[in-house]
Amino acid sequence: MTRRRPVSDPGPEFVPANHPAGLDTALQWAVDAIQVGRWVAMRDLLAGTGSRWALRTSRSQVLAAAAAGSHVVRHWLDEEPESTDAQMMQARVSAELVLRAHRQGRSALEDLAAQARAAAMIAHRAYPEDPVPVICLLALASADPEQRIEAHRMPPPANEFLPTGPWRLLRAVAERDPFNREAHHRMMQVLLTSTSGGQGAALSFSQWAWSRIPARSTSALLVLPLHAHAEHYRAKRQNAHADAGVGHMHWRMDFVRSCTSRALRWWFEYSELVELSAVDLNHLAHALWADRQFEQAARVFQTIGPHATAAPWIHVANTAGDRYSGTQEFAKARSQCLRIAADRDTPRAGPQRYPPRHP
Repeated sequence: MTRRRPVSDPGPEFVPANHPAGLDTALQWAVDAIQVGRWVAMRDLLAGTGSRWALRTSRSQVLAAAAAGSHVVRHWLDEEPESTDAQMMQARVSAELVLRAHRQGRSALEDLAAQARAAAMIAHRAYPEDPVPVICLLALASADPEQRIEAHRMPPPANEFLPTGPWRLLRAVAERDPFNREAHHRMMQVLLTSTSGGQGAALSFSQWAWSRIPARSTSALLVLPLHAHAEHYRAKRQNAHADAGVGHMHWRMDFVRSCTSRALRWWFEYSELVELSAVDLNHLAHALWADRQFEQAARVFQTIGPHATAAPWIHVANTAGDRYSGTQEFAKARSQCLRIAADRDTPRAGPQRYPPRHP
């Protein structure tokens, strides 16, 4: 039986917690250890994660972002050169360094990217079943918007009107972990920024991916279109085609409502807490709030706790692109939803998530 409790009062002014691990407390410990130069917690966490591919993917992504500014993974690999987890993390860090350099506008990344591809191939050969090294190869396509590398300009699936891109790599990930969250987010980013893509391509890809998710699936890809529409709205505001005053209407379109409802019904209700990305939760809470589904949004806000993320709030705030304004927008939405749900104080308005469904 589902346990319910009343929605709590919004309380004092919201203070965000900006920990990259989000709701994954075990990951928080490993990230904190990395930041002081220790790798044992990272090793133990990945060993315990095993072949839960979605969790291995999300945890290794956060660990790599924390480790990319240090030599901690290199030290681990020196100590345990045969460790497939250490080899995978070396591929992760190498890819992260390329993407950071690309975002910073650095040129002549060919050598750095070649090293990252080599590291990914070493990890792939050591553990072929692991999707993460292939995701690293896919991620590197973001640093090649002109699609100079052949693997980055493959044709889309037959009868799909989508641009060229790293489709073969996406398919290779899907063979190991169907509907992998990060792989599809990476692919959407590639199509958004490549010379053959753009905003329309990213939206179309998110709808294509969403349409392929089986009924009753709890996949995190159910939230993907909400990311695409938040990015689309950001671009519209940047180009003066929309403003914050009319932004809520964007999330009341029939397709967006369908995505929001399905993500709430299956992904949010039945996924384990450790599998819920904070940024996905924030996109879902925003979509529900913008559609005036305040009681449902309150449940998501309660799960989020202090883990506010920049997107999508930074895109819809009064001062677009301003992080403080985005945090204020989150706090305003959270307070409104919790207050309305608490005032109604019915079992339906309970903020807690249903426990994960088990066979």
